[in-house]
Amino acid sequence: MLTSKNEFCSHTKNVLISEAEIQQAVRSCAEDISKEYEGKPLLIVGILKGSFVFLSDLIKRITIPCELAFMAASSYYDGTTSSGEVRISLDISRDISEYHVVIVEDIIDTGRTLSEISRILKGRDPLSLKVVTLLDKPERREVRFDADRALFTIPDRFVVGYGLDYSECYRNLPYIAEYCE
Repeated sequence: MLTSKNEFCSHTKNVLISEAEIQQAVRSCAEDISKEYEGKPLLIVGILKGSFVFLSDLIKRITIPCELAFMAASSYYDGTTSSGEVRISLDISRDISEYHVVIVEDIIDTGRTLSEISRILKGRDPLSLKVVTLLDKPERREVRFDADRALFTIPDRFVVGYGLDYSECYRNLPYIAEYCE
């Protein structure tokens, strides 16, 4: 547990993506989603917990009607490396077959989590399914998976901020920074 602001800041270095850069990319993504799905039934599926900051900013800028649902899945358990096992702890209970579904994720790392979530949701026959991720880290890919849209591609570093955490801390940073122990 972190006990002071100095300790909080001492564990981050190298701001990789500034708050301003993030907000500009989010605005652009929301504009594109609004154009693509205008007049269509749209369901945005946020993957908890990491996507919640990105998701919040994104849906505030989408200018068309959309519905919101959540799933929770993870392969990280209080560490900086993936366990390799994807665990779905919250699932969507509604029928998605009459929606265009956009999955919103914070980061694609190994690809396991999004690959599994996409497989599950495709099996429920949505009208279409796309994945939007804030961050893509292709160097770490263990399974073949690509987002339909990645706002930023980053190097193989463990990052925190803007919803991403290390052991539940740092989600509240308004930028993306490299975590260092």
